[in-house]
Amino acid sequence: MSYLLLSLMLTLSASAALIGQEAPAFKLTNEVGKEVSLRDFKGKIVILEWLNYGCPFIQKHYNSKNMQKTQKELISKDTVWLSIISSAKGKQGHVSVTEALKDKKEHNSNATHVLLDTEGKTGMAYSAKTTPHMFVIGKDGKVKYEGAIDSIASADQADIKKATNYVVAATKALKTNTKIIVEKSRPYGCSVKY
Repeated sequence: MSYLLLSLMLTLSASAALIGQEAPAFKLTNEVGKEVSLRDFKGKIVILEWLNYGCPFIQKHYNSKNMQKTQKELISKDTVWLSIISSAKGKQGHVSVTEALKDKKEHNSNATHVLLDTEGKTGMAYSAKTTPHMFVIGKDGKVKYEGAIDSIASADQADIKKATNYVVAATKALKTNTKIIVEKSRPYGCSVKY
């Protein structure tokens, strides 16, 4: 078995193991220089979005305003949205605190916080592979959904209307105490630039 295949299998199995398990804890700096911890949102639904504005797949969702609409629709008193940038220094997508705030405003992001994971520890703890790579964490602190934002893996904005938004579906199921139909899907997008 090749090293690449073995590495891929281990990554997929590690990621798959997160469903139903406690979400890995983290403490990161946000777009205004404040430290934010996953524990700050205990008892809330937390949506994680891996972000890199230089990625065409991210551009598909932000330029069409789909991501902002999804954020606005889902964020409430019991739900928060954390956009995480795991791009390493010198790699595409890496930003400073000041740049993160500027980008958030420029893209009209409705995310509760944009978090900087410059060492990639949080991304690796979640086995985040792509931008976007989405996770939904339930009020009990366990991962309930992991994978793509929607059902059509493309960079074409026209596909958004035809796709099933898995993040919306999972979050709404949690809010109505119904079963999440798709708990895991294959994430698509640009690779996270660790």
